[in-house]
Amino acid sequence: MISTGELRKGVVIDIDGALFTVLDYQHLKIGRGSAQVRMKVRNVRTGATSEKTFQAGEKFTRARLENRSVQYLYKEDENYYMMDQANYEQFSLTPTQLGDAIHYLKENTELDVQFYGDEPVGVELPITLEFKIEQTDPGFRGDTASGGTKPATLETGLVVQVPLFVNTGETIKVDTRTGAYLERVN
Repeated sequence: MISTGELRKGVVIDIDGALFTVLDYQHLKIGRGSAQVRMKVRNVRTGATSEKTFQAGEKFTRARLENRSVQYLYKEDENYYMMDQANYEQFSLTPTQLGDAIHYLKENTELDVQFYGDEPVGVELPITLEFKIEQTDPGFRGDTASGGTKPATLETGLVVQVPLFVNTGETIKVDTRTGAYLERVN
């Protein structure tokens, strides 16, 4: 159990049978009433964000999530198939379970899947991944006085802004948290 005084950002708690990640919290002391805690939370299963208010001192069940290292194998129909690195069992995830991670998946990508019991509830990608540029317009010398950017389509279909000197066929490193170009890879 975890009380409102022990809350921290990123903690996963069980509220009325649903799992929520604490995004932000604030202790409020209002006039003659008792103190309250207002939390901004995200539903782990649906991804919906909401605000909830509780009395100070209220207790919640802390959800224990298990991270498992998996490897992305392939996509069939709407399902994305993964292989558990520990026991080589295969399972599938839906686009809803993967969220924005879909844009960064290519065959043999290793990532962590968070499980609550036997149910996959979240995905953690490596901070940076390398992708080949499938298409981008050529950049010309002297196009800009300072560093300019142009859109580039990666092998997964994700479009990122890259510097003018980057060309089609080159490999770049992308930050998976922001979707931003980091550097060109030799």
